[in-house]
Amino acid sequence: QMEEYSVVGKSLPRIDALEKVTGQARYGADMALPGMLYGKVLRSPFPHARILNIDTSRAERLPGVRAIVTGKDLPGKKVGFIPATRDLPPLAWDKVRFIGEGVAGVAAIDEDIAWEALDLIKVEYEPLEAVFDPIKAMEPGAPRIHDHVENNISFKSVMSFGDIEQAFKEADHIREDTFVTQPMTHGFIEPHAILATYDSTGKLTLYGNKQSPYIVYRQVAMGLDIPLSKVRIVQTHVGGGFGGKHEPYYLDFAAALLAKKTGRPVKIVDTQEEVIIAGRQRHPMTMQVKTAMKKDGTILGCYVKNIADGGAYSSVGALSLSIPGLVMSLPYRLPNMKYEGYRVYTNKPFCGALRGHCIPQFRFAVESQLDMIAHDLGIDQVEIRLKNAVKPDEVTVSGLKVTTCQLDRCIKEAASSVNWWERKNNLPPYRGIGYACGALASGARLMGHSASSAMIKVHEDGAVTLLTGSTDVGQGSNTVLSQILAEELGIALDDVRISLVESEITPIDPGTFGARVTFCSGNAVKVAALDAKKQLLEVAAEALEANPEDIVFRNRKVFVKGSPDRGMPFDQLVRLAQYQKATPIMGRGVYTPDLAVPDFLTGKGNMSLAYTFAAQVAEVEVDPETGKVKIHKMTFSHDCGFAINPMSVEGQLEGGLTMMLGQAFYEDIIRDNGQTLNPNFLDYKMPTVMDTPLEVVPLLVEGPDPEGPYGAKEAGEGTTVGTIPAITNAIYHATGIRIKELPITPEAILKALAEKG
Repeated sequence: QMEEYSVVGKSLPRIDALEKVTGQARYGADMALPGMLYGKVLRSPFPHARILNIDTSRAERLPGVRAIVTGKDLPGKKVGFIPATRDLPPLAWDKVRFIGEGVAGVAAIDEDIAWEALDLIKVEYEPLEAVFDPIKAMEPGAPRIHDHVENNISFKSVMSFGDIEQAFKEADHIREDTFVTQPMTHGFIEPHAILATYDSTGKLTLYGNKQSPYIVYRQVAMGLDIPLSKVRIVQTHVGGGFGGKHEPYYLDFAAALLAKKTGRPVKIVDTQEEVIIAGRQRHPMTMQVKTAMKKDGTILGCYVKNIADGGAYSSVGALSLSIPGLVMSLPYRLPNMKYEGYRVYTNKPFCGALRGHCIPQFRFAVESQLDMIAHDLGIDQVEIRLKNAVKPDEVTVSGLKVTTCQLDRCIKEAASSVNWWERKNNLPPYRGIGYACGALASGARLMGHSASSAMIKVHEDGAVTLLTGSTDVGQGSNTVLSQILAEELGIALDDVRISLVESEITPIDPGTFGARVTFCSGNAVKVAALDAKKQLLEVAAEALEANPEDIVFRNRKVFVKGSPDRGMPFDQLVRLAQYQKATPIMGRGVYTPDLAVPDFLTGKGNMSLAYTFAAQVAEVEVDPETGKVKIHKMTFSHDCGFAINPMSVEGQLEGGLTMMLGQAFYEDIIRDNGQTLNPNFLDYKMPTVMDTPLEVVPLLVEGPDPEGPYGAKEAGEGTTVGTIPAITNAIYHATGIRIKELPITPEAILKALAEKG
C-alpha cells in the first residue's frame, strides 16, 4: 500500500530542521518587545506556612523597580484541570504549601535588579507542621494541607470489574509484591518563558513556549477572571515539553499582572533550578500488586492498590491517578480486576503529566511481577505474554474496545529479532535478557473538549498554508501533518507552509497530550484537505471535461485517471479557480472521537478509538564489582498502524527509550524536609548519549487502523511503557536480584548482590 503514496510513508526531513540547526528558530527566551521589563517570581522558603503579611516597600524604592504584585492583586479565583479539583492560587494569598510556591512578582528594568528586589520583599510567615510522606499524610491527625480535604486525599478512584475475590479463590498461584517509583522532572532543556503585554483595548497577549496553548489561555482567563476573548496566546518554538508545559505557571500570572500594572511588556524566564524546584513532576507511586494465575499461565485477575504522591496541589492529578486503572486491562486479557488509587496531598511540589502519564510506573510494577510469576510457574516469559495477549476486535472487562491489534506480531517479531529462545539460556555470567510489553490509547478522550480542527488556504502559486491549534513541541508533528496535507492535494512537502499556534487565528485544539496529534489533528487536516480538494475538483472536472471521481491529484499535477496528458499543473488549476471563479480555496476540517469521556472514578468506558501495542527486549550486563549496568541492546517492536514518516517514528522510539533510561537508572529528585537538594543538571542526573545502549533496534509493525489518518496510530508515548520492566527483568536474568524500587543505583545492585550472597 505504501507504494501508492508519494508523500506519506516516506522518511522525509523535518520541515523546521533548517531553522533550528541554523539558530533561526525563536524560542520563549528569544522574545522581545520595545520597552520590555524583566520579571522574577518570589518563592516560598517554607513547605507549609500561613502568609501573615507581605511588605514590598523597600523593594519598591529600589531604583529600576517598576512594579510588584502579590496574591492580593488577583481576583481570588483558583485554577485547575477539572472543576472539582481546582485548588491552585495563581500566586499564594493565604498559605504556602511547598518550598518554591510563587508568592509575589517583580518587574524591573533588568533581571539583576529584579533578583535584588526579591531579597528586599519581607514576607511574614507563620510556619505550620508539614507532611512529606503520602502514607503518613493519610493518617488521622496528620497536618491538613487543604482545610476542606479529609486525610489529605486529593482524589480517590476505585475501579472494579468481574469478581476479583472469586479469581483469587480459583487461582492455582497467587503472588503479591510492592513496587516503588521516584519523583522526577521532565528534563526539557528549555525552561518556562513568558512575555506578557496588554494593548489599549485591555487585551492580554502572552508569547510563550506552551505545549497546549488553548489549555493555558482558558486557565489564565480563569485565574485573572477576564473573558477568554481578552486573552491571546502566541506560541514560540518549544524546546521540549513531555507534559510539563501544558498549564500556566506562576510566571505567567505574575507577568500578566505586572504588564497590566506597568503598562509595559514584561518578560519572565525561569531558571532551570526554578523548574526543578517548582515545576510539575512525575507522580511517585507505591503500588501493591496481587495477581491470580492458573498453573498453565492464564491470568485470572489482578488487584492493584496505588498510593500516588501528588504534592501540594491537584493539577491534572485526578486524571493522572485514573489512567493506570483505565488501561489496566491492556495489553493482556484480564477477566477480573480491581484498581484502588489514592492521590495524596503532601508539602512538596505538585505532580502532573509526564510522557506516558503514569503508565510507565504502573507497567514497571505489573510487568515485573508477570516476569516473577513466569519464573514461579516455570513458563517462558514470552510464552506467558503470548498466551494472555489481547486480540483484535476484543472488548476488555472495563469496556475498552480494541480494534486493530498487532500485539501477537510485536511479541513474536521482537523475540525472533533477538533469537530469544536460543539465547536466553546461553548467555555469559552477569549477562541477561529481559522482556516486557505495553499498550497505550491513541488519541485518548480525556476531557470535555476533544475535537481537533484545521484550516488550509491554497495560494495562487500552488503553495498551501496549514493552520492548526495542535503544537509541535519537538516531536516532529508539524512535518507529519504537512505530509498528510501534501499527500491529499498531490503537492510536495516543500509546498506546505505551517504556522505556530496563534489563538486568534489558528483553529481551536485541545493540545499536545494523550498521544493525539497525529491521530486526531491528522484526521482533521485530512478532512480540511479533502474539503479544499472538493472545491478544486469542480473546476478541474469542467476544465478537463471529465467526471470529478476520475480526476487525480499527484506530483503537483491534476489529470484524468489513465490519461496523464489530459491535465494541468496544480498551480494552474488554483489560478483558474481563483481568477475565473473568484473563489478563494479554503478548506476546513474537524475530527471528534465518537466517544464519551470515560468515568475517572469507576473506570467504565472506552477511552480511545484505537490502541497501540508494543514489545521490548533489553540485553544487559551487570558488573558485580561496581554494580553498574550496561545496556548492550534494546529492541522495540511497535504497533504503529501505518508509519506516516518512518524515520520520525524510529526517532520517537529511540527518544522514549532514552527518557526511560533516566527514570530507570539516574533521575531522582532528592529532598530533605521539602527542600530540593539537587535542583540543577549537575546534580540531577539525566542520561547522555554515552549512556544509551550500544545498539537500538526499532521494529515498526504496521497494520493500518481504519480510524487513523492513512491507518496511522500513535508512536510518541507508547514507546515509554515497557522500557523499565524490560531492563529490570533483564537484570534479574543476569543476577537473580529483583528490582522493586526505582531508580536502580549501583549501590542498590551491590547491596542486593551481597544479600543474595
